[in-house]
Amino acid sequence: MTFLTNYMRSEGDPKVVSTGPSSLGPSDTLARGLGWFSIGLGLAQILMPEKITSALGMQGKENLMRAYGAREIGAGILTLSVDKQAGLVSRVAGDGLDIATLLPALRHDNPKRGNVGLALSMVVGITLLDIIAAQATTVRHQRPKRSGAIRSYSDRSGYPGGVSAARGAARNKIADMRTDGSGDASSAAQKPASQDGGSSQPVH
Repeated sequence: MTFLTNYMRSEGDPKVVSTGPSSLGPSDTLARGLGWFSIGLGLAQILMPEKITSALGMQGKENLMRAYGAREIGAGILTLSVDKQAGLVSRVAGDGLDIATLLPALRHDNPKRGNVGLALSMVVGITLLDIIAAQATTVRHQRPKRSGAIRSYSDRSGYPGGVSAARGAARNKIADMRTDGSGDASSAAQKPASQDGGSSQPVH
């Protein structure tokens, strides 16, 4: 990933030496992995439906397999988006549909019954992961609920010492500045003016 980032950077941009720790939590990482798995499985179901149905002894259901593949890709894309909770919930629903589709294939006259049992165990395992990821992601990203009445800040003025302490503060500050300035001017005015650098004395 670092090589790809440096390859795509513009000339003059700083080079990425190493990447820092990921900000994703365990639930987000699990959701991302399930999303990519869903997309990969969906592509396989769309591109190779005959091989999958033949391995499960479900010949003639290739169109159904393609439809399931499109569903998997949609759920995977949604899981990788900001609405990952909705994507994971849709994956759980899709897992239930997969189980319901595979159960009839466990009939005794199916020569690929063993493969169907293996597929069912995998689907059940993935379903558990989907449920865990959906619950953990919901807990991680949900907003805390407010308890009690709505908070009111009408009694706050925005002044640290209150309105009474702040009233007239600017006026007093300006008065202090004027006092300091007038004091300097009055002291300078009290000094007798000298002419030509000598002391000024009254001429009789």
